[in-house]
Formats: sequence, C-alpha cells, structure tokens
Amino acid sequence: MARISGVNIPNDKRAEIALTYIYGVGLTTSQKILNLLKIDKNTRVKDISEEDINRLRQIIEKDLTVEGELRRTKISNIKRLKEVKSYRGSRHAKGLPARGQRTKTNSRTVRGNKRLTMGSGKTNAAQKT
Repeated sequence: MARISGVNIPNDKRAEIALTYIYGVGLTTSQKILNLLKIDKNTRVKDISEEDINRLRQIIEKDLTVEGELRRTKISNIKRLKEVKSYRGSRHAKGLPARGQRTKTNSRTVRGNKRLTMGSGKTNAAQKT
C-alpha cells in the first residue's frame, strides 16, 4: 500500500480514484496531478513504480493543502464566522443549512429527521396477508 500524506492508498483501485481517498483531493485534482506527471489514470496503484509514487507524494504535499491542515483551516474559518456573529456562523452553530436552502420540507437529516405529521414516513407494523 502506498502512503501519501498520512493516508493509505488502496492498491487495487485505479490511480485516478485512489488519490481521491486523500481529504482535499477530488477527481479533477487527481486527474490534473496524473496528467502533470504523465501517469496513465487507468493504471492500478500496485503497477505504479516507487519513483512515480514518490513524485506524487512530493507534488501533493508541496502544492496542495490536504488532510489535517485543510481540516484545521476549515474549522478555523467556521469558528471565525461564529465569533463575528455572521448569519452563516449562526447557521453553523445551530446545525442548519448555511447556504439558503429551504428547511420546511428538506434538510431532514440536518434537523434530526423530525416527523411532524402522524403518518409521514412511518413503516407499517405488519403486512396484511
């Protein structure tokens, strides 16, 4: 297993998909990195040579903010929004959608899956035979 920025990359996956296991690297970013290094995106991770894996590791750790550093900046940005008492910060604090989505009918998982009417979403207790 290749280890890049603290994450074990699965050997049996295609390189393009395997790089997305790193927090902060999506599909387009992994495609750009592989094109830059001239590695075929369809090759499996186990077929990539060690020097190519080292070059991947260097580019990802040098150029991108990934894993712990990205998580810390994300948390600090949310904390800053809460401290200045912005609308978005208050929505984050309450655990509600922060980007203008409606909350009357949607966002059930965010609101705790509240069922306000009697028959909405209940499963039947027993099937009729």
